[in-house]
Amino acid sequence: MPEPNMAFVTASDGVRLAYRVDDFTDPWATPPTPILLLHAAMGEYRRWYAWIPILARRFATISQDLRGFGASEVPDESKPITVERLVEDAIGLLDHLGVARAHVVGLSAGGYVGQRMAMAHPDRVATLALFASTPGLKNSRAATWPARAAAVGLEAFMREGVADRFPREADPRLVDWFCRRTGACDLGWVGRFVAHMSSRDWEEELPRIACPTLIVAPGEEPIGSHNQYERMRDRIPGSELLTYEGMPHNIGDAAPERCARDLLAFLDRRGGGA
Repeated sequence: MPEPNMAFVTASDGVRLAYRVDDFTDPWATPPTPILLLHAAMGEYRRWYAWIPILARRFATISQDLRGFGASEVPDESKPITVERLVEDAIGLLDHLGVARAHVVGLSAGGYVGQRMAMAHPDRVATLALFASTPGLKNSRAATWPARAAAVGLEAFMREGVADRFPREADPRLVDWFCRRTGACDLGWVGRFVAHMSSRDWEEELPRIACPTLIVAPGEEPIGSHNQYERMRDRIPGSELLTYEGMPHNIGDAAPERCARDLLAFLDRRGGGA
């Protein structure tokens, strides 16, 4: 099957980044504030395959391939990876598109970018929606992942950890596709990315997030703990916590339609007229 057509923008440090805009809103209506989708580690535009058809009928939906993933360039060793650099990339894309503010939606590590973006650029984030996204990975087992993946190969490592990501009833074809797509990522970049994210924790800074915020948590979170999500709710003023009982980490892949519909319901409640 042909791959989606992507557009490209050059980041301020010269890295070529891929993105796509899907917009099926009524062309005669006043355009609502768009949605910016930030995928998880080892993700790409295609991971939003079931979200975008639901979201893009009501909102212009921007999906960025984070640097090093999908169709974006893999930076060399001269360009360190930091979550702040990823925030710069996202702001640069919004500037490139002429978007003043966006509803920012992050899956897992994409939500790390969204959290830091809401803190550093509050004027650019209308609302924030975090799916399985804690304030960094420092308080998790993630620091062990790069060495384990290097020992067995990335795809094999992902297959070994399927129970941490998908419920037992998940379609095996989805799980196989997920493992093949994530396993095709650049192993060196994944190692650098995860090593940085597993060194970061900004839980104490969460009160700086001032926009309406939705936190969607896996009820059976194996990577961190559900207590982290409860503390996030308590620290982010006026935030909402929604738990998917019995679900492991990858709620955005295992229950994408549910996630998209819960996001739309949140935007209807808290999006300020979108």
